[in-house]
Amino acid sequence: MTYEADEATAKSRSGRPELRPVGASGGLPHGQDSSRQQQLPHDRSQAILEATKQVAALLKAKGHTFALAGSVAVYAHGGAGSFQHDVDFCIVPEDAEAVATTLHEAGLEVYAPPEDWLLKARCLGQAVDLIFELAQEPVTTEMLGRAEQLQVDSVRMPVLAATDLMRGLLGAFSEHYCDFGAVLPIARALREKIDWDTIRRECEHTPMPAAFLFLLERLDVIAPHREQS
Repeated sequence: MTYEADEATAKSRSGRPELRPVGASGGLPHGQDSSRQQQLPHDRSQAILEATKQVAALLKAKGHTFALAGSVAVYAHGGAGSFQHDVDFCIVPEDAEAVATTLHEAGLEVYAPPEDWLLKARCLGQAVDLIFELAQEPVTTEMLGRAEQLQVDSVRMPVLAATDLMRGLLGAFSEHYCDFGAVLPIARALREKIDWDTIRRECEHTPMPAAFLFLLERLDVIAPHREQS
């Protein structure tokens, strides 16, 4: 899920993992996905949007609970459409197998990487991450219940709430990854939709998120924090 700004969906990439196919049969049907790749638009951003719409349509048709995350979710909330190389969806851990089956039966490649907090798929030649742990915390039904129904290109779908998106971004900050410059444009674009009191309450006690919140205050992106008297 790497897009620079959304590394915060907590996906630490340390190289390309060896992936194992998921599915009841020994192999996976490649024909459907491969044939559609020939019809992809030349523009990479539009190709990512097409893959987003197709996967969302499959999940909606089967009644799965999910929410769009990552850079495409930022775009859906009104942020810049600067997509990187994958699409991210959040699902609850207990639905992972059912979601994998749905996508597999639709002819998509589905893989289980070594990381135990997501599944990977390919749709229309684009990478799709199905995340059930965000910023080292399990995705919950409550989180998905906060998702907003937003238009993504021409398809309405549940999109992770802006506050949850920002929480995930800040939760991914660590001594090994702390790219404030990648997250700053997202904070600027979505600041009116984010509950900053909740973000402060949950994130300000860890050094990197606290430093980022201080930076946002100094840049007048958010109002200074006022201690309760």
